[in-house]
Amino acid sequence: MKATGRQSVKQSYQSSTIGRMPRGNPAPKLSITVDAEVHEAVVVAAAADGLSVSAWMTKAARRALIASDGLAGVAEWEREHGSFTTSELAEARDRVLAEVVPERTPR
Repeated sequence: MKATGRQSVKQSYQSSTIGRMPRGNPAPKLSITVDAEVHEAVVVAAAADGLSVSAWMTKAARRALIASDGLAGVAEWEREHGSFTTSELAEARDRVLAEVVPERTPR
């Protein structure tokens, strides 16, 4: 256990860090098994983002849940209104790309 200022931090065998859990409202724990290459990639990605493995996995799970909810919403809409047409999908793709990938200005 390392002492860093007021908060004590545990260091795991993979060098990820976990802050001390609050006594009154501990976070639920989840034990998962992943392939070795996924484990290594998660540890590297968490370190690169300056997060603990737990925080990185929580962030990744939130993104996956949002995507899943979005896909479920699209499926529900398509059940009620029919499938999107090719032109509607192309228009949606263009709108997303315009928001996510800003146009590059020539140098």
